[in-house]
Amino acid sequence: MAQEIILASQSPRRKQLLEWAEVKFRVITADTDEHFPSDMDVETVPVYIARGKALAVKEKAASADQVLPILAADTIVVLNGRVIGKPRDRADAIEILKELSGQKHQVITGVVLLFEGKETSFSEITEVEFHELTRDQIVFYVDNYKPYDKAGAYAIQEWIGVVGIKRIHGCFYNVMGLPVSRVVQMLNHLSF
Repeated sequence: MAQEIILASQSPRRKQLLEWAEVKFRVITADTDEHFPSDMDVETVPVYIARGKALAVKEKAASADQVLPILAADTIVVLNGRVIGKPRDRADAIEILKELSGQKHQVITGVVLLFEGKETSFSEITEVEFHELTRDQIVFYVDNYKPYDKAGAYAIQEWIGVVGIKRIHGCFYNVMGLPVSRVVQMLNHLSF
């Protein structure tokens, strides 16, 4: 894939995944509201938020950049039908991880691609199951890794993923923040 895209995200994990896939990109971001209607179906939430990011970047991008595809993504964690966002602080991160301990939850990433006036979007769901975590393990993770910018207060590629996750069903990279193989397939179908 020779054509460059715009990544509408500052996420180091999304950047890393695109680099691993050897997708050429430049980062352009815009501040967006990540709130969503309370009655929205949870599968739709991350696509809704990603769409807002993509459209904001489309408005911000210089005219020369507007011919490039714009890729945006948003990842949420869902436990028992409830969206769990990023923790507000240390105490909230500890509480979130206590809730996830010993439970199965879903990680849903919504992806939106804007190109030549058209939108392509999808959501990818991965089921994650944690072992029972001790309070000491949770506090150790929160204090050492400070997962305050992560939905569900954890990153699968960090210590807690190595010792705390019992199993996953679905795309591992989706839990990192981007179902990169599916994104590459989508980009391969574009006519640059």
